[in-house]
Parts: sequence; structure tokens; C-alpha cells
Amino acid sequence: MLMRIRERDGGEVGTAEADPALRPPRVTAIARDGSRREVFLDWERALDDAGCLRKCVRCGCERLYRRRTPVWFSPFALVLAAAGAVAAVMGHSSDPWVLGALVALVLVDVAVLAFVPTRLVCYGCGTSYRGARMARMHRAWDPRIAASVRRGAAELPS
Repeated sequence: MLMRIRERDGGEVGTAEADPALRPPRVTAIARDGSRREVFLDWERALDDAGCLRKCVRCGCERLYRRRTPVWFSPFALVLAAAGAVAAVMGHSSDPWVLGALVALVLVDVAVLAFVPTRLVCYGCGTSYRGARMARMHRAWDPRIAASVRRGAAELPS
């Protein structure tokens, strides 16, 4: 699985790969500037019997959520859809080329969104996991859970 490792304060550490079957105690995270840093992982009760990730191996938080990875095409598709709406309002939507382009845009956007990979993200530290098997208990981001995790982190002694 590919991990984007973050600190509890939100700072990015870097990207690392780890094989959950091997459960490595530490990995080398590579930052965007190319620097390397050793990061220790806590695999204690992180995986269930089916091999699904149940908690963050970076900070130990048991609260994770599913997130679809944003795609570079989505903002581009929104701009094109807005241009299509303007063309429709101005009366140019009866042109077969405009209609064909709008239908193609919708089909491409739906196809891109259908194949976007899902990541697991930790509420506590923000570390994200791609390519990990996900337990069914993980849902989409919930602001109430995020607020309770932040309150819990603020109450911890430093």
C-alpha cells in the first residue's frame, strides 16, 4: 500500500510504501523535496483477520474515513460544462457539434469518476492509505467525528 504520511499537527512527512503482509516496523518516507526520513509504524491491531486496515499505523487512531482521490480532469470538466451551459442559454445548443461535445464531456467525466481510486484517511493525523484493503466499517468523512478526534487530541498531554 502507498502511504502519504503526515504529522499530527498536519505537516507532511512524505510518501512511503509498505506491504501489510510483512508489517514492517519502519519505512523510509520521501518528501517532495527529495529528503528522506525514517517513520516508525505501529501494526498492533491495525489489521483484522481478513487483512483489512482498521486503524492508522502511523498514529494508532481507530477513526479512518474513505475518500475518493481528486482527479485533475474534474475542474476542467466543470469549466467545459459551464461553457456548454452558456452555449445553451445563448441558443447554440441546437448545433449537433455542440450537443455531441456536451454528451462526450458527460460520458468522459462519468467514466473518470467511476474509476477514481478510494483512499483511507486518518482523522487524527491525516495520513492516507491507497491500495490497502478497507474494512466495511469505514465511511465517508463526518464532521462530528473529526471534531471529536480534534478535541481528544487537544486534551492529550504533550
